[in-house]
Amino acid sequence: MSAISSRLPLVFSCLGHTYMHLFTAFYFVIALTLEDAWRLEYHELIELWALGALLVGIAALPAGWLGDRWSASGMMVIYFLGLGAAGIVCGLVDGPSALFIGLTALGLAAAIYHPVGIAWLVRNARTRGRALGINGAFGGLGVASAGLVAGALIDLFGWRAAFIIPGIICLATGLALLACLRSGLIVEAPPAPRSEAPAPSRGAVLRVYGVLLLTMLIMGILFQATQVSVPKVFDLRLRDIAGEGALGIGAIVALVYTVGSVTQLVGGVMADRFPLKPLYAGCFLLQVPVLAGIAIFGGLPLVALVAVTVFLTAAPLPAENMLLARFTPQRHHSLAYGVKFVLAFGTGPISILLVSRIQERTGEFTWLYLALAAVALLAALAALLLPGEPERQPAPAVAAE
Repeated sequence: MSAISSRLPLVFSCLGHTYMHLFTAFYFVIALTLEDAWRLEYHELIELWALGALLVGIAALPAGWLGDRWSASGMMVIYFLGLGAAGIVCGLVDGPSALFIGLTALGLAAAIYHPVGIAWLVRNARTRGRALGINGAFGGLGVASAGLVAGALIDLFGWRAAFIIPGIICLATGLALLACLRSGLIVEAPPAPRSEAPAPSRGAVLRVYGVLLLTMLIMGILFQATQVSVPKVFDLRLRDIAGEGALGIGAIVALVYTVGSVTQLVGGVMADRFPLKPLYAGCFLLQVPVLAGIAIFGGLPLVALVAVTVFLTAAPLPAENMLLARFTPQRHHSLAYGVKFVLAFGTGPISILLVSRIQERTGEFTWLYLALAAVALLAALAALLLPGEPERQPAPAVAAE
């Protein structure tokens, strides 16, 4: 495989990771403007994304199956074109029913990325660890830029532009990928054979999977509920700092989520140097006082606490991925990560309904973050049940969320 043929998939995969998190996060800023434009309550607008968020999770397994059985690069073209078209449609609608359909299509297209895009990257990369580290940072950049991009486009051109302009860019990226495939600049690489490591004991595998199914579910809820609620929390508590426009709120959201664009790299360094079990459990335990503080504080302390919780959500992901890889046969790694992404993104509807109901009944998010602190404590206690590490082994290259 030529150097350019191995580098271009990294470029497109990183762009795809950025777009995926951008498109699944910017609606929470756009919804703040639609409250006035459509005279709808915040909780009603957030619920329009519930089915799309569910599809981001449950459609990951069939998308990955198609990528393996048909064509990973072909699925990536469909991903870019579908996501871009869905974004444009969302920007052209005139009411909540049509927006619900557009957001549902957006979620279905977004589901393709993680099971297909990361596997496609690994298959084509010459240096997998470095490529995955760069790719993880670009995913964090997508979350970080969502608020800033949406806020700037809303203030400059209106809420429709916040959907349409990213949609056009994504669509153009898909056409560029298609051109690279047609011209032979990118060729479909076959899956590389992988040697099998000695299997861990059945008891250890069952124990690890029992714990990780719970902790990955809770991690998904923490990530999704925070992502959904933070723009509105800032809108309620930081107007004296952010001003009245959408750009100020978007900029603060971008600031705190920029932390997430590098923390997976930091978390990877920690996972290489420290035992996985205390690192993984410790991040959940530290979330408890931080989330409780978000429930109470406003002003600059609130901004700092949100930045810390973003760090604590992203930092343990490399350790989580290494635990999955260590206790899963290599021939089943794609299935294991598929299950992880279903749990991570399938919690979206639960989180949306939780945020929506609490905000509808209380007008605030104090009880939401106290509840999140409680489930973080449950995850920390569960993580303590993971088996220890009798001997440290070099970590295989694994996909970061």
